Amino acid sequence: MPAVQMVAVSKTYRRRGRPPQKALDGLDLLVESGGVHGFLGPNGSGKTTTIRVLLGLVRPDHGGDIRLLDQPVPAGLPEVIGSVGALVETPLFFPNFSGRRNLRLLAETAGASRARVEECLEIVDLTDRANDRFKGYSLGMKQRLGIAAALLKAPRLLILDEPSNGLDPAGIRDVRELIRRLGRDSDTTVLLSSHLLAEIQQVCDTVTILARGKRVASGAVADVLAGRSEGEIRVRVPDAGLAATILAAAGFSVSPPEVPDGRTLLVHDVAMPGEITRALAAQGTYLEELTPLTADLETAFLAITGDPA
Repeated sequence: MPAVQMVAVSKTYRRRGRPPQKALDGLDLLVESGGVHGFLGPNGSGKTTTIRVLLGLVRPDHGGDIRLLDQPVPAGLPEVIGSVGALVETPLFFPNFSGRRNLRLLAETAGASRARVEECLEIVDLTDRANDRFKGYSLGMKQRLGIAAALLKAPRLLILDEPSNGLDPAGIRDVRELIRRLGRDSDTTVLLSSHLLAEIQQVCDTVTILARGKRVASGAVADVLAGRSEGEIRVRVPDAGLAATILAAAGFSVSPPEVPDGRTLLVHDVAMPGEITRALAAQGTYLEELTPLTADLETAFLAITGDPA
């Protein structure tokens, strides 16, 4: 059973004195159960609107079909909302209460036990600082406490909207490791919205990319990257000039790297890398390195979404 299904969902915002703004335009989204699913898109692509529609905070236009844990949205939300945890934007807690006391108050509201509070503190590595006041927490600790709050109900689906926003490198690393553990060691499906493309590439199993309210790519991260690979090979040899001449004569498209070093070449549109080895060896030039270059998620994202950068 998929954790999230959206078919042909649209949402138009209408404000007095302004032209209608279409945030979602026939969006299709499928998040299979298990693992971490990345949710990417440029600013204004509809990511936050999608999350708000899923949680029943925003009503979509007529038409389309939305299912959350196999229940229709919004009609079936009361049946499944207890199995959904969400951290949307900055978590808010009582600043003068400790992290533990804040979680205990939320647990009483959610019907969770104090034992579950301790479990969640341990999951997010805050047990040692649980009695400290929230206002004394770093940004990373505040985000981890927000994730702990979202985990109180032992959710089957955890929705995280930009959980690393505003964090320093250490905080980003801590949150990234936490999400990786959740996706690997629990029965919880994580839907992760983030603008940090390296983070998505490191922690996500699958990804959906939005542009202008539409899905423009989806699938396993490796498959999305493979679809943008152009068969580029980095070659390292004792004499780059000689190797370039040999390869060009053999019909290969060759260029120097961005920073020429006299020993490295880029060979483009290569279907069979072994032919590079054959062509060079036939002329007495031998490789020191031959590395296929695959697109990273940033390159693929910019190409897919049509970002001029």
